[in-house]
Amino acid sequence: MAVQELRGKRCRRGMSDRRLLTLDELPRGVKARVVRIEAGTRALRRLVEMGFTPGTVIEVVADYGGPILVRVRGSVIAIGRGMARKVIVEPLG
Repeated sequence: MAVQELRGKRCRRGMSDRRLLTLDELPRGVKARVVRIEAGTRALRRLVEMGFTPGTVIEVVADYGGPILVRVRGSVIAIGRGMARKVIVEPLG
């Protein structure tokens, strides 16, 4: 999916998004689906390159207060908290 296509999917969380969290709010061991990414062009491109695209299932593997370890498409990736706040997810189950 091209970065230009994803830019149109950005929007702010509202009252109807009660189940949605940012990636840094997701508890360890919980799987979630990426809903959207709220980021500028460069950060959006970097997140897409790491595999964070809408519809992708992810899981927080470790969160000790610094970078968060996330399982994405079979790989474990360390992502900083600032970048994690740009990824909006919906917990599964």
